[in-house]
Amino acid sequence: MSAPRRTVVTGLGVVAPNGIGADVFWKATREGVGALGRISREGCGDLPLAVAGEVRDFDPAATVEERFLVQTDRFTHFALVAADQALADAALGEMPTFGVGVTTASCSGGGEFGQRELQNLWGQGPGFVGPYQSIAWFYAATTGQISIRGGFKGPCAVLANDEAGGLDAIAHAARTIRRGADAVVVGAAEAPLAPYSMVCQLAYDELSLATDPTKAYLPFTAAACGFAPAEGGAMFVVEEAEAARRRGARVRAVVAGHGATFTGTAGWEQSRHGLARAIRDALAEAECAPQDIDVVFADALGVPAADHAEVLALSDALGAHAARVPVTAPKAGFGRAYCGAPALDCAAAILAMEHGVLPPTPGVFDVCHDLDLVTGRARNAELRTALVLSRGLMGCNAALVLRRGDGRPTRQVPTPTAPAVRTKGQLR
Repeated sequence: MSAPRRTVVTGLGVVAPNGIGADVFWKATREGVGALGRISREGCGDLPLAVAGEVRDFDPAATVEERFLVQTDRFTHFALVAADQALADAALGEMPTFGVGVTTASCSGGGEFGQRELQNLWGQGPGFVGPYQSIAWFYAATTGQISIRGGFKGPCAVLANDEAGGLDAIAHAARTIRRGADAVVVGAAEAPLAPYSMVCQLAYDELSLATDPTKAYLPFTAAACGFAPAEGGAMFVVEEAEAARRRGARVRAVVAGHGATFTGTAGWEQSRHGLARAIRDALAEAECAPQDIDVVFADALGVPAADHAEVLALSDALGAHAARVPVTAPKAGFGRAYCGAPALDCAAAILAMEHGVLPPTPGVFDVCHDLDLVTGRARNAELRTALVLSRGLMGCNAALVLRRGDGRPTRQVPTPTAPAVRTKGQLR
């Protein structure tokens, strides 16, 4: 019986409020740089939601062709740019045409594009609505456009999910690898800061309406008043481990285990049991003991009841180790980008393991829960295994175990020729 196909991360790309590109993102995350600020997007000034994490100075035209930009929303622009970075990082070269798939997750879809076209409809008439309205807002638009632009004809999917979908997408990609795909471009990005999208979010009781960026998102503190939303996300290239080794790829991380549950919207107290089960399932799949976890990237909703439930879930799943393991929530510094949030946490976890550094939880100092939250400044640490957690506002819970990769290219071995698409590290 052949050994199971393992999934490894060989490329990552980031578009985040605190930096575009993995190196810039990591430097800001490691130093705990805060990127929350007053929302500056047009049409948002009079809304109750005042503080968020915006991706500023973002020019998708520097990377993405105009013909793709005009038919896609900002959330897809983020993903296209991050996917370019991930593909360049992975240096896939030639791959079988049907061997590369795409999987993305989305919580909100293309709200900005949809709002603009609906305004044209009601303000000027149906003749002023563009043909791309039918696709640009859709949750699957990002998967489709990355696939079309890159010529990737392997298994493709989209998870229309709450925040936990960012982790579930990576798990779905790992299953796709186990079923025979050579590589998957996977991740999530969101753009929820258009007026229509923001009005929809006002229905969330968990949303922070604080006007001071330094007080808007303070998870695990007595001053917690909800979460500050954000835009952006991260994309990855995942491959089958042996294939990556044969082509001499740098293995940045191993996707070791995943767990997912659903506890509904009856109250954040219920998430304790669902999150604990997801953690146990992820540990079991990774064949990992609780004491093997070196760092936890917390969901960190910033709602007292939700934060308390997360701490209890860690205690339930990790036992005595829960009080000792370092916990961090870098997103407190740049906001919670819905499905993009756990994708960014995974990027931060991979970079933390590579550099042996625990990034801090920006702006948080007076922790009121029994956990070792990394605050103030980064800590040096030997990191081999990371646990990333996510919960959605609609009741999904997910946990993902990542292991440190070798971080070094191995000997290049020629691969057999096959009908192929040449990525040259980019989607073009």
